Amino acid sequence: MKIIPLDDRVLVTPASEEEKTASGIIIPDTAKEKPRRGTVAAVGNDEDLQELVKEGDIILYGKYAGDELQYEGNDYLILNRADILAKLS
Repeated sequence: MKIIPLDDRVLVTPASEEEKTASGIIIPDTAKEKPRRGTVAAVGNDEDLQELVKEGDIILYGKYAGDELQYEGNDYLILNRADILAKLS
């Protein structure tokens, strides 16, 4: 069994939190921010959305966007089309 998003929704695997900065400073747990990018795991059946993003694309999304869920030990986000800010290439 797998998760299949409906309509204009996208299933995203969030990127892991940064452990240290680019200069090598270790970030403590209290200062870490939720990642705002992730990899598309599945796309809903909206044809316009399927033309914009596909499985494997890396996207940016809003800070408080989507609904978090865990399935078979993995963390996911379900986002609406409006929550997607950009696609990274």
